[in-house]
This record gives sequence, C-alpha cells and structure tokens, in this order.
Amino acid sequence: MSWRSERIWIELITGSRKTSNFCWAFILFLGSLGFLLVGTSSYLGIVMSFYGIAGLFISSYLWCTILWNVGSGYDRFDRKEGIVCIFRWGFPGKNRRIFLRLLMKDIQSIRIAVKEDIYARRILVLYMEIRGQGAIPLTRTDENLTPREIEQKAAELAYFLRVPIEVF
Repeated sequence: MSWRSERIWIELITGSRKTSNFCWAFILFLGSLGFLLVGTSSYLGIVMSFYGIAGLFISSYLWCTILWNVGSGYDRFDRKEGIVCIFRWGFPGKNRRIFLRLLMKDIQSIRIAVKEDIYARRILVLYMEIRGQGAIPLTRTDENLTPREIEQKAAELAYFLRVPIEVF
C-alpha cells in the first residue's frame, strides 16, 4: 500500500504478519504437539519428543516474529525537505528500530536487478543506489511482483525522485 501527493510518497511495507506465516506457524505448532504426544506414549519416545520440542522452539520463533511484526515499516520520500526515510521494525533489543535518513541528492539511481533463487526462477528486485553507501533494497524477494509491476514502480519512483533507472 502506498500514499502519494505532489511532494511526499509513503510506501508501507508489510512485515512478517502474512497469511502464509500464520499458516506455517500453526501447522508447525500442531505437528510438534503431535510428535510430543507420540513421544510420550511410545517405546522410542525420546527421539520423537526431541523432534516435538525442536518443533515447538521453531514454532515459538515464528509466532514471536509475527507478534513483533519483524520487517514491517515504511519508506518515505519527501521531495519538499529533500529527505528519504526508511524505517523497519527488527527483533527486540538495542536495534529494534531500524531508521535510515538519507538526502535525496545522494541518490544516484533506481536499480532493477535480476536474482535467481534456488529453483532457478528469476526474481526482479528494486534497489536504491546511494552515493558512498551502496544499494538499499526497496522490494522483498518474496513479494511476487510481475516484471511489469516492478518496472512501473521503478519508473514512477525514478520520476518522483528525478533520478535515472539502471537495469542489471
């Protein structure tokens, strides 16, 4: 979801509170409870109980990331102030809030890069190239945007920021 005016563009980023994460956390929790139940009532119970406990730990990790909404935040492009703000929620602790503030004049380009995943599928990822700091990803690899949507988003953002587009 995004909000745009003539001078400000705010792009909301979804974090770990996605339907697929809820489903996996729930399935893993039920499966690990099943392993624990079988482990307490069978001859080879120690092995099954080990798998059940390991599953509960992984499930609790997933539920915590969902609860904390890790990875959510926003990208704010303010043409009036000449500032770009990137905010993300992280894991609890000292670096829970990840906040980057950049000057628009330091943005060199918007870059579209092609990445391949482990299944040899090509994924387009949108980056913002910053002078002296490298590239900052603006899209996630699991967003499943079509190439047309990525190109349109890159073109609109490059036009808004008045920077060129690079394709790699």
